[in-house]
Amino acid sequence: MAIQRSPGPVRGWITVILFSSLFAAPSILAAQQPNQISYRVIDRWKIGGEGGWDYLIADSAAHRLYLAHGPRVDVVDTTTGKLIGSITGLYGTHGIALDNAGKFGYISDGAGNAVIVFDRATLATVATIPAGTNPDGIVFEPATQTVWAFNGRSRNVTVIDTATRKAGAPGDGSSSLGWKVAATIDLPGKPEFPAVDGQGTVYDNIEDKSEIVRFDARSKAITATWPAGCDSPSGLAFDVAGHRLFPVCDGKKMSVIDARDGKLLANPAIGDGPDAAGWSSKFHFAFASSSDGILSVIDASAPDYPTIESLPTQRGARTMAYDPATDRVYVVTAEFGPRPDPTPQNPRPRPAVIPGSFTIIVIGR
Repeated sequence: MAIQRSPGPVRGWITVILFSSLFAAPSILAAQQPNQISYRVIDRWKIGGEGGWDYLIADSAAHRLYLAHGPRVDVVDTTTGKLIGSITGLYGTHGIALDNAGKFGYISDGAGNAVIVFDRATLATVATIPAGTNPDGIVFEPATQTVWAFNGRSRNVTVIDTATRKAGAPGDGSSSLGWKVAATIDLPGKPEFPAVDGQGTVYDNIEDKSEIVRFDARSKAITATWPAGCDSPSGLAFDVAGHRLFPVCDGKKMSVIDARDGKLLANPAIGDGPDAAGWSSKFHFAFASSSDGILSVIDASAPDYPTIESLPTQRGARTMAYDPATDRVYVVTAEFGPRPDPTPQNPRPRPAVIPGSFTIIVIGR
């Protein structure tokens, strides 16, 4: 069958349209790729209250966000941005760990030198477990059903066995049986944030030595010590499938460390004064939140680990949580008063937090 061709002028327009479409198509496809879509601040939830804050953790299944906020832990509904309640009666909270059964949470109460166990359904405190001095970073290790509380001042880790808890233990109407400290492990320096692979291996940053330590959760022993690849590592994210650790450090640097042998793979640029990190296994992004009010996004799918975004948030927003179910990042901060004059006893004083100004910043795409 013969094909009718358009006269010259019309045919020329068709050629132009087709030619233009060929060049436009890659741009359209690139714009549709998830890794090309920028993050932005989509909401701000004012929680209020007084005092400082530290780490936060997202519970995707329950649509909750747990925030260490001075002498309590605030719990926020991530579908509404409203405060659900608080775990109170504490002294100075640092971090929160959640079990994999959806039942209990664990708080490192640094000023109380204890780990607080709470019921996630009622937010009631059900046990207080003595730890070392100033427990800070904390994590639940699912393969051994243990909680690891890293004690900042005593420079050791308290390992709590949750499997010893039986019927009749705290939380079931009695206080006779409960969680037990299974081990106390000495550390080579001051610990910061931990991470786990879910198969029985635990990692932690050693801030003052600029190192990473690896533990076997079953033998409760250190199995390796590696350079962190940057100075004073604090927050730590983990790509479990890709065997990569992402400590965030002073000097506006993140490291990328091979979790199998400690090899340094890269040093992406991030903001100044970071204290937390996050990982998106779906999009292969590493995140770093810093006190200068920058959320850094690193594309870990690219061989050179480029920093693809430096999103302004708000001064002081140094800690974060990533919710993989919604691809949202949560950072927290507040407004500050004037910085006090330095003294010999306190050469770098922090400005006071203005009461009632504590805010969650919601970041999405």
